[in-house]
Amino acid sequence: MFRSIRIASSPARPPGKPRAGSWTSTGVFAGETALPKALRELDTHANGELARAVKAPGFKADAGEVGRAGERHLLVGLGKRDELSLKTLRTVGGRLVRALDRMRATSLDLAISLSVPASVGSAQVVVQAIVEGMVLANWRIDAFDGIATKNEKPLPPLVLHPHDKSMRAGMERGLALAESANYARRLAATPPNICNPTFIAQEARRLAREMGLKVKVIDFAEAKRLKMGGLVSVGQASKHKPCLVILEHSPKHTSKKSRAKTIALVGKTITYDTGGYSLKINNTMKGMKYDKSGGMAVLGAMYAIATLDLPVRVVALLPAAENMVAGDAYRPDDIIEMHNGVSVEVTNTDAEGRLVLADALAYASRTVKPDLIVDLATLTGGVVVALGSWCAGLFCNDEKLKTRLLDAAERTGERLWELPLWTDHKDFMRAKHADIWNSGPKRDGHPIQGAAFLSYFVDEKIPWAHLDIAGVSDVESDTDLFVTGPTGYGVRLMTEFVSGFAR
Repeated sequence: MFRSIRIASSPARPPGKPRAGSWTSTGVFAGETALPKALRELDTHANGELARAVKAPGFKADAGEVGRAGERHLLVGLGKRDELSLKTLRTVGGRLVRALDRMRATSLDLAISLSVPASVGSAQVVVQAIVEGMVLANWRIDAFDGIATKNEKPLPPLVLHPHDKSMRAGMERGLALAESANYARRLAATPPNICNPTFIAQEARRLAREMGLKVKVIDFAEAKRLKMGGLVSVGQASKHKPCLVILEHSPKHTSKKSRAKTIALVGKTITYDTGGYSLKINNTMKGMKYDKSGGMAVLGAMYAIATLDLPVRVVALLPAAENMVAGDAYRPDDIIEMHNGVSVEVTNTDAEGRLVLADALAYASRTVKPDLIVDLATLTGGVVVALGSWCAGLFCNDEKLKTRLLDAAERTGERLWELPLWTDHKDFMRAKHADIWNSGPKRDGHPIQGAAFLSYFVDEKIPWAHLDIAGVSDVESDTDLFVTGPTGYGVRLMTEFVSGFAR
């Protein structure tokens, strides 16, 4: 891997005039032995090396396949022309950066967009997707390497050169989005002996100072005073007491579309989940450091939103708690009062994420009073059974909001699939001895139960969406874009969603 990837500050130079020591990468399609028209002029400067290489035996131009063409040119496969998409281009970027790593290259003129049809996207959108893929694939978990590590030391930074000055904005946006996702991945991977609610509050304050955000932390004592029974109960058994972290991006100027609008992003931030007295057994506790991935996605999105200085007011809420077992831990059969006055009968202490989210949603509705709310949470195993690792579950009470989210999902490749949330589901959560219970007596519609529970804590007049990201927040084996571990899912999705109010 490279220590970092950055965009060159030097002026753009046509790809026919490569820099000394730099490689030039160009794109070709599978099944096409003739160079695209856009590359023919470039090939004259390369003395015909590209035309010869595209016909070389063994080079099929599969998506992300990399072949050398002479001294300083690379042919990068784009797959079949009619199958090319932004998702494919991210994969191309991921495979390209690994090829450059093996070559130990440190400078690249990125000219792949010359070959991509406008129907796939503008040149800026194309290079953004490629750079996103490169930066996401370049990341690994190495912050905890010790003296016995077998990881190789990072290579010097890889410098990317745009082939045209108009490409720079797309490259810089792709870099910002992927670096923000990698920031969320780093935090998600931080182990529970380091990352606890206090750590999250400190990190939020550090980010606020760095990025010019406003920050407020509601500590344990204030949470009790505000009757945040969910947050208090879930986190009270830990020596690291729970808190509600609030970050705000308030730009000096807002866009016409977003004027006077406030978007609230809420992220489940369970820094570790033992299951409480409903203890996770048979080693299912392993990996529960990722139960904070929804909150880390929101934190990463705030990083990206501030980096891009999007002209939209955004408030992030991270209810942070550690679900532990001790003499003062909450129990099944407890009845707790939530911030908005709803009473909850606890049937399962391992259904804790919805309790902390509920207080944050109620606080957002009552105090922040946003124009819309989106929450992200690794909420249920049921959504993984339903949708696997291919997409997150979407529950939404507003058609316009749903359309915006699905559009953002399509553009970023962080896919969503809508699941129902009906009055029947809400009624199913009615309890015997309190208003509602936190988990129903049967697992019927398990992921829907979580969304139905949360719906009791959002003002009905506020457009709201719940994203259950349990199946997509981490991967169990390496992929083209992600090493085993957290994916940062939601960072690019939420940033693109918010960007829609700035256009």
